[in-house]
Amino acid sequence: MSKTRAPLTRPWTPSEPGCAEVVALSGRVALVTGASGGLGQAIATALGAAGAAVGVHYSANKARAEEVAGAISEAGGRAAVVGGDLTDPDAPGRVVTETIEALGGLHILVNNAGVVRDTLILRMKDEEWDEVLATNLTAAFRCTRAALRPMIRQRSGRIINVTSVAGQMGNAGQANYAAAKAGMIGLTRATAREVASRGITVNAVAPGMIEVGMTARLTPDQVQRFVEAVPLGRLGTGEEVAAAVVYLASDGAGYVTGQVLNVDGGLVMR
Repeated sequence: MSKTRAPLTRPWTPSEPGCAEVVALSGRVALVTGASGGLGQAIATALGAAGAAVGVHYSANKARAEEVAGAISEAGGRAAVVGGDLTDPDAPGRVVTETIEALGGLHILVNNAGVVRDTLILRMKDEEWDEVLATNLTAAFRCTRAALRPMIRQRSGRIINVTSVAGQMGNAGQANYAAAKAGMIGLTRATAREVASRGITVNAVAPGMIEVGMTARLTPDQVQRFVEAVPLGRLGTGEEVAAAVVYLASDGAGYVTGQVLNVDGGLVMR
């Protein structure tokens, strides 16, 4: 016997005009970790444009986070800046609490914060492994655990983890990063099974080669080699990744959980 859960807002039906109804997030509150970075900025801005109030998290770059929050506010939305080093075991709970206090609730969590410490595994130091796992995976677990408490009480919510194609196909020089991102996929699916009965969906977005953020560290020749491996023949944009996040946060994705949505130009096909 199937169970029917109330959606976060009224359901969208195909007979209604336009796609705006699918992605309308009015009345909801989102928290985006690592929102002071390039990809996090694109995600936070897109969620704000779709109507959500946004908790803009930063670890070190408060000024950039304030710029992101200011842009959301200037566009007619609501935003609050929340800071904290997510490798501190107490920080994820504090960031969730501050978001709820500032914006009045929490309906969407985007685990986007991440770092890279690339080197060949034979040269990788323990601290380089530990830092990447702590930031990219353990912090996502702690943020998820903290966010689930209010979501379970309200019997609705969306959790979206930003993983990477590196977690699916591996990448030389990124054993720590690939392991953390693969772990996020496992975290996504296990959590999705645990909380589906509470009206909460948990999904992941796996970006490929994206113009913003970590790709900026590469030389033009390196970028060209990566582009040649992408079937669509170009880099992706932060806005394209953000659009996938907005979709997974929307009522239109109400029957989608435990999935990994690749935004990679066809680099990984399954």
